[in-house]
Amino acid sequence: MTVTVAQALTGAALDAVDARVLLRHALGVEAAWLVAHDRDALTPAQLERYAALVARRRAGEPVAYLTGEREFFGLSLSITPAVLIPRPETELLVECALETISTEARAHFLDLGTGSGCIAIALAHARPQARGMAVDCSGDALAVARANAQRCLNVAAGIHTDSVANLSFLQSDWFSEMGDRRFDLIVSNPPYIAAGDAHLAQGDLRFEPDSALASGRDGLDAIRRIVAAAPQYLQPGGWLAFEHGYDQAAACRTLLQTAGFTQIFSRTDLAGIERISGGRLDDGGHRS
Repeated sequence: MTVTVAQALTGAALDAVDARVLLRHALGVEAAWLVAHDRDALTPAQLERYAALVARRRAGEPVAYLTGEREFFGLSLSITPAVLIPRPETELLVECALETISTEARAHFLDLGTGSGCIAIALAHARPQARGMAVDCSGDALAVARANAQRCLNVAAGIHTDSVANLSFLQSDWFSEMGDRRFDLIVSNPPYIAAGDAHLAQGDLRFEPDSALASGRDGLDAIRRIVAAAPQYLQPGGWLAFEHGYDQAAACRTLLQTAGFTQIFSRTDLAGIERISGGRLDDGGHRS
């Protein structure tokens, strides 16, 4: 039986956006092609590829893992099951961070738990004069981040080398391998879900690395470590900003105050949820 593009989309029994993304991936076409060719018949091979993707999505696999890509801050990133899937709310962290980096200054920034590299690459792309370091404890995650940086930063600029001009990579358990480095800005999207939270067994979270999601009984273990240690690695006047859970903003502000930060803030996402918190380390902040 002949199946057209339009019939394949409506017959998938998936969210309409997911169905279109998966069909585009199966056919290797752009979104506009699906509109212009909605009456075209799929070949048996095309239909088989699409049906396999649909079946896996119905079983719960995230679309980003099925297609191997996700857009973040206008950049197309490769995504594998080794890394957390970038989410739109994390773009707010990039926006907050960019406010602290002058377009002229040669600032140094650190992205802790970089995963796919989405935050570090977005910052390096928007502030090419800055110098960044992307850190993760997972070698597999760093390989994904490095490949994304080479494509988004090097290839886009016509540079074809193994290194990335304004972004370096370090395998480290948070600050453990940082030495005496100091930064003007530290950012992080750390794990912040409470271990055992029911959401970890639902939706896309079932397929994402648990180490990038859960952090102790109340979800704040990683954030506590980052906030407490950050002053040792910030320049005087430097900023720390990080993502956290929907109900953790007040606790995060308290942690920042205890660690000696000032100009402490929390920012709400498009849903009105306090999603990002941070502060500035003044000259009198606690540093070793």
